[in-house]
Amino acid sequence: MLLERRIGSHTKTSGGLAKTALPYVDAAGSEALQIYVSNSRGWALPPGDPKQDTLFRDGVQERGLPAYIHASLLVNLGSPTELTVSRSVEVLAHALTRGRAIGASAVVFHAGSSVDPAHDDKALHQVRESLLPLLDETATAGGPKLLVEPSAGGGRSLASKVQDLEAYLEAVEKHPWMGVCFDTCHAWAAGHDLASPGGMASTLDALVAAAGPGRLQLIHANDSKDGCGSTRDRHETIGAGRIGTAPFAELLAHPATAGIPVIVETPSVNHEGHAADIALLKSLR
Repeated sequence: MLLERRIGSHTKTSGGLAKTALPYVDAAGSEALQIYVSNSRGWALPPGDPKQDTLFRDGVQERGLPAYIHASLLVNLGSPTELTVSRSVEVLAHALTRGRAIGASAVVFHAGSSVDPAHDDKALHQVRESLLPLLDETATAGGPKLLVEPSAGGGRSLASKVQDLEAYLEAVEKHPWMGVCFDTCHAWAAGHDLASPGGMASTLDALVAAAGPGRLQLIHANDSKDGCGSTRDRHETIGAGRIGTAPFAELLAHPATAGIPVIVETPSVNHEGHAADIALLKSLR
């Protein structure tokens, strides 16, 4: 089981972290899970409920489920707006603190954008100045790690193609507590042709070449509503979108994904949609 790709989903928590998330993962057949610990499109930083935190931490440990936090989608460490950068740092610090409380393995955040061409030269310096203290602090505390997720492209993105990860990781001195989250929909939207035979494997090869061995630590498995290179981040049910089913079998067979949890973030009104995607990926595994 050491090399097994655990498959789970982004999991709902409204109504209580443990109260909602644990029944959800059980019903969906999840072997891993990802949650938000703050509003996905806001800056508010709720403290959490210590009782629910304990029940959640114990619950995922009993089930043997690795848990991940996705930071607010507003996080942008490359922004030319100082307030956005400071708020982004606060969100990541909050997510790391909450992650320690609930036993999360890592916090995922989007690579961000310089927004303005005039700010391109400063953006990665901001990433360095923002992330290094957070990485040192969470390393000293023993976790969680931080995982950068390349974007779907467009808008002066700091990392969308997997090759961009080399400069991003160099900006933080290849800190040992910094990893990578690979999102299939984002990679497709950024222009990686995952649907052609061998396309997924060659993209993963390029990721390892750019980021280095062992940096890939989480996968978001999502099909896409849009074409390759669209720069549009619109997720679709596995096999029902423009990527198709076969590339996901290629993903799950690649050596770089051995032992790496896979999270689906596909459209789902309740657990049933995610359960179907999880079951399909398990069959491909």
